[in-house]
Parts: sequence; C-alpha cells; structure tokens
Amino acid sequence: MTPPQPQDATPKPPNLPQNVEASAFLPKHRASPASSLSDLPYRRSNPSLSKLFESTTSISTSNSRPSSGTATPTATTVPGSVFSPGSRSSGTRTPTSLPPGVSDEYRALIQRAFVPHVAVLADAETEALIRGKGIDGGLLELLRPFGEQVPGKVTIRDSIGASKSHDDFGVRFVGVEDAYPDLRGGQRASTESTRRPRRTGGDVSQIEEVVDRHLQYSEFNHQGPSADYLNKGEPATNVEGAGSPFYTLYLRRLLSGLPIVPHETFAHPVAGIIAISSSNPHPIEELRRLYNRQHDGDLRFPQWIENDFLRYYVLVHDEENGDIAKSNQTFDSMKRHFGLHCHLLRLKSQECIPSDDDSVRLPTCEWISAGEELAEIQKRETTDDITDPTPYFPDSDISSLRTFMRELVTQSIIPNMERSVATWNEQILSRRRGLSGRFMSLSKRWTPFGSSRNSGSASPSSNSNYDSLQGFYRPDAPEAIMRRLADYCFMLRDWKLALSTYDILRTDFQNDKAWRHYAGASEMAALSALMAPSPLSSKTRSENIDTWIEAASYSYTDRQRSAAPYYALRTLALATELLRLRGSSAADDAARWATRILEAPGLVGQVGHALITERISACYSIRNGVGTYRLGARRRKAALWAVLAAEAWWRQQRSQQAERQLDAALRLYNTRAESGDGGPVSLPFDEMQRFVDSLRQSILSQRLANQGFVEGGDEEEEEGKGELGNRGVGAVEEEKEDLDQGARAHRKSLVNPLLPPARSLDSGPLSPALERGEKTDPLAEGFE
Repeated sequence: MTPPQPQDATPKPPNLPQNVEASAFLPKHRASPASSLSDLPYRRSNPSLSKLFESTTSISTSNSRPSSGTATPTATTVPGSVFSPGSRSSGTRTPTSLPPGVSDEYRALIQRAFVPHVAVLADAETEALIRGKGIDGGLLELLRPFGEQVPGKVTIRDSIGASKSHDDFGVRFVGVEDAYPDLRGGQRASTESTRRPRRTGGDVSQIEEVVDRHLQYSEFNHQGPSADYLNKGEPATNVEGAGSPFYTLYLRRLLSGLPIVPHETFAHPVAGIIAISSSNPHPIEELRRLYNRQHDGDLRFPQWIENDFLRYYVLVHDEENGDIAKSNQTFDSMKRHFGLHCHLLRLKSQECIPSDDDSVRLPTCEWISAGEELAEIQKRETTDDITDPTPYFPDSDISSLRTFMRELVTQSIIPNMERSVATWNEQILSRRRGLSGRFMSLSKRWTPFGSSRNSGSASPSSNSNYDSLQGFYRPDAPEAIMRRLADYCFMLRDWKLALSTYDILRTDFQNDKAWRHYAGASEMAALSALMAPSPLSSKTRSENIDTWIEAASYSYTDRQRSAAPYYALRTLALATELLRLRGSSAADDAARWATRILEAPGLVGQVGHALITERISACYSIRNGVGTYRLGARRRKAALWAVLAAEAWWRQQRSQQAERQLDAALRLYNTRAESGDGGPVSLPFDEMQRFVDSLRQSILSQRLANQGFVEGGDEEEEEGKGELGNRGVGAVEEEKEDLDQGARAHRKSLVNPLLPPARSLDSGPLSPALERGEKTDPLAEGFE
C-alpha cells in the first residue's frame, strides 16, 4: 500500500508541536473560497437554503448531534437500540434482540419506504384553491407531507387474524398526470408538466449528486479546526458502526419515488382520490367525468396495472366563501351515489402568513425523489429571497388534513387491502399450495414436444401467461395477482405470508423465463425473511437467503436478462443492512454483499463508493469476538476499511468525512489521534503507520486549505506586494539593515508589561525554556 503524496503547503498539525520555536508560528488566515460569495457554492446568508439542507440531512436520528456545530451534521451519535439486547447466539439474532450499540434505524427506514401508494386527481377549481394558499403543486403537494406518517396508531390484521398496532405507518401520494411522464411517449406532457421535476426516483446519478451537494454544504459551513481543537478534551460519545446522516440520506433517496414498473407493484396505486370543489355547479357529473377520464380516458395507467382499485371521493369546502349547508347536501348526495368512501374536507381559501396567531408551518416532505430535491436546491440557489418559502396554514386546516388522512387510511385503505389479501389467499394462493397447484407447476416446466420456451424462442408457450415480447403479465393473470398479494402482505408487514408467496412466484417466473420478475421475487423473498422477527440459523441463511440475494443481483446485472442496476443496488444495500442486524455470524455475509456493490461495475459513483466502504467497516466492527482474547473479532479488518473510506473521502476533497473515518480507524486500532506525550500515534505495522501519518497530514492540509488557513504567510505577502508593484500602484523600496554588536532597546512586552527591561536580566540565568543557543546565525533568523 503506497501512502498518498501530501499536497503543497502542507502545514504541521497545531496539536503536535515538535519544539518551542516551531510552536510559535501558527498558520496564517488568508482569503478563502468560503469568504467570497462568488466562489461559495452555497451562500451563508440564505436562510431558506440552510433550512433545506438542515431538514434533509439531520434525518438519521433525533439524538444526532453535530460534531462541528453546523446545521448539517457530520457525525451521528446513535445510542443503544430501543430493543432490549438478547443473549449471544451465533447467527440467530432477531430484529428484536439487537447487539448493544446497534440501531434498528435502517430497518425502520425500510418499513416506511414500502407503503401503499394513492393516486390523486382534482378538478380545476380545487387546484386553484390550493394554489391560492401558496402551494404551486396543488392538492397533491398539499397531501404528500401528511401521508408520510398517519397520526396515531394504525391497527393491521394479518392473514391469521392477529392484530398489531404501528405508530409509523404511512402512504405515498402520486399524481396521475405528471408522476409518470415517460409512460406514454410524451402524450401527456404539457408546458406546465415539462417544467416540473419528476416525482419518480430510480436514478442513481441524481442520488449521488444530491448527497454530494449536502457534503459540499457541510464542508464549507462549519466552524473550522479551532472549534474541534477546543472541544478535543471533551469525551466523545461515538458508537462504532453508526451510520452517518449522509448514508441515511443516500438510502432514503434510494427508496424515495419507487418507479412504477411491471415486475413489482409497490408503486401501483392501491387507491385513488378524486376531489372536487364545493363551488362546482355540477359536482356529481364532475366526479363521474374525472372517474371516466382516469379509468378509460387519457389518464389511464398502462395495461399492466390493475385499474379497478379503490376510489375515494373528496369534496373540498371553502370555509370563507362557501355555504356549509349546500356543501353538506352535496356531500350527502355523493355518499348516495358513490358509497361510504367519501370525505368533506374544510379548508380556508385565504393565504396565511407566519405572523398570524393560529398559523402553523406546513410539514416538510421527506420522501421526495432526488430529482425534486435537486430542482429545489437549484431554485433556492438562484433566488434572492432570504425568507423560508414554506407556506403557513391555519391550525384548523392542519387539523382537518390530519383527520382526513387518518380516516382515509384506517377506514378505507387498510380494510380494503386486508379484504383483498384474504380473498386472493383463499382463491388463488391456497390452490397453488395444494396438489393440483404442484401438478400445474410441473406441467409448465415440462412442456411436451419441445416447446418454444425450451428451444429458446422469444415467443411464449401456450400454457404461459407471460408476454415475453412486451415483458409483463396481464393484471388478471394468476401470477400478477399473486405478486400483488405478496406486495400487499409486505406493505402490511405480514412477513410470513409474503415470504411464502414470493417463494412460489420465484418458481413460476423462472419457468416462464421472466427474469426481471424472477429477480424481483428473489429480492423481496430475501428481504421478507430478514425483516421477519423469527430467528434464522446459519444453514437457513446460507441455503436460502444467500441464494435469493445471489439470484436477484445476478439477474438484475446481467445484460442478457434486462439489466437494472438500480434494483441491484437496492437489493444489495438493503440486504447488507438487514444482515448486519442479525449479529456477529451474519456480519461477514453483510460485508460480503456490500463488497459486491463495489466490485460490480457501474452500480455506484464516487460518493456511493465511499459510503459503502464505510458500511463495510461498520459490518466488521460489530464482531467483537468471544473470550478474553476476543477470538473471531474483525476489528483490524474494520479499521482497514475505515482507512480506505478515509482515503476515498480525501480524494473527493471531503476532509471532514475523511477525518471522521480516520479517527474511527484509530479507535478500532485501540489508539487515539495523539499519544499521551503529545506525539503521533503508534501502530504495530510500520507501513500502516507511515500511510496513516501521511493521510492525516494530507487531510489536515486539505481541511485548513478549505477554511483559508495556510502556512508561510510571509511569502504570500511578498507575492502580493509584487503583484501590486506590477499593477503600477507603487514601487516597494527595500532597505537592508546590518546587525550591530551594540545593545538594542527591546520593545515593551505584550504579555506582561510590568516586567523590567531586558538589560536588568543580566544578573541571573535565563530560563531553559526561553534560552537560545550561544551562537546564533542571523541568516537562520530570517535577516540579511
């Protein structure tokens, strides 16, 4: 391993003085890129931009504390898990018996990512009412932040009738007009929709750019090394293996805006909202027109999406300009025509300002796609408005929206999904589990007389429901219904039924050579098994879960099987985090799958490479070993990966992250940043010692350069004088002075002005700390 070459003008660390004379010269502060608005990537004087980065990067935990006092934290402090730690069992840990210091943060993140999706369609009057309140996106943008977490606890019944309450359940709202603009080849694109960023994610390059923007903001908006130096004596509460907020942001954006694709139904709508305004003169006719437009008209979803989902009708009443008696009559008429899935939403049309007594700031939407966040960052960078653009709503509107959200989820969406799961489980899945279902699977596998599927032709066989030319199953096919059943169970957190259904689908998709569907079923089968609270033995993990992850990652990355690198990255990243929660024995498997991300070409960029390298170190760090000698520990391997992560961050000019990883590596090596006598660290390997010393010097030089500190300020002053002379400001005259042997008057001391002159000190010896050599060379002192 060759140590990196230090950059030019590398200053010596202030906390490692070698002698008294060297310690008297401190780095001089110069004009830095952070002091110029033209060179700054993010202006410090823009509170709206700071609020945007603060709201999106401090998402790891509520207890995270910034290490440098910045709005964007650079280190995460994760306390012990909320679950009680269980006994040490090799590889059989469950999500409810986590090792001490290991947080279930990413498991909760996965639960909140795969949730039901609801389509939103509103008439022109409703959209105008919402835009008048300061929301340009209309009703959809108003509902999105309230659906991310339903108020109160949501009770869900599983397939065996057992009920369980959850306090973190939510839904995602999507638009039927502009959420999927690429599905119809531009037929639905309009002047307004083309300017609006896509709400659909799946673009890894945009995810990398978003995280890089946050890293750049954090790099240029912190207090500098002086604050860290002053706080060096404070006890640090670092937890080994804790994920950084930037990795949490990376994983959240990876799971935000799930693409709508044929091989999985998570982004397919389970319900649809059709909203009209109370000012509409013909409300019932308008509701029917919107329904027909979405069901059979120009807003219909693609043919591989089930279009007969639940419709929920909403009447938006204007509290200030409408008649409540007339709205109640219209609402009663809606319930007579369309059933009980209706709601009367009462809102005020007047825009609210922050100075109002009952004004409440609209919640921020966390689950936005990377494209949306990039567009918002660029918008706030170019605007001159220093105020926060987030609108304010009256408290009565906020209460009405939360009540509407809870009724929608608890009284309509959840019961409808539970009934669908029970029906599909009884009518389709039970038959496939029986003897007749097994014979049907065998008949599909062994087609007589050399079918087209065995001969490798692209045309499907007669007994297959898979359309190989278009690459999907029709929504009424048994395979498509079973896939919706499995996805519904996963969203309702019925892991056992979801696992059994995915396992059956794997065989069907493999027989039909539907490789994208086969990869999706294998991915979700592995995630369902890892999300389940039941323990997993090493044999089950190696024979089943590893096989499913391998099949999914291979099918997602194989070019001959319709490569999908985004889904391959999602499979390996989620499997890594869930395996890490299973304890010491599964930590090696988690690190192995994370290493696969780095080895696969084109899965991640530079930012993702550094973040995944951090997680590999975190996987190895949880193996503490057994006994006095900690047999089986992986601390040195974890430290090595932490050093590699520090080097990766250093090459990307991210000195804060590089320093954090290097400190983590030294803790894993059972050393500190400095020894007790103030000297450098001491590692048992000479090559590693030289590499770490060189890397630390390079990181410190990079950090000081970013903050405007540089060594050798006299040379810069001389260069500045030369530049002024070249510009014609005036010639600089230099006057040489010869040192005489006579006594010279000393200037008055700035430290203690009461001291006598230096001549009166001849009667006594000098202090050894202040005494210089007997023979002094004037040239060595910098004089001529």
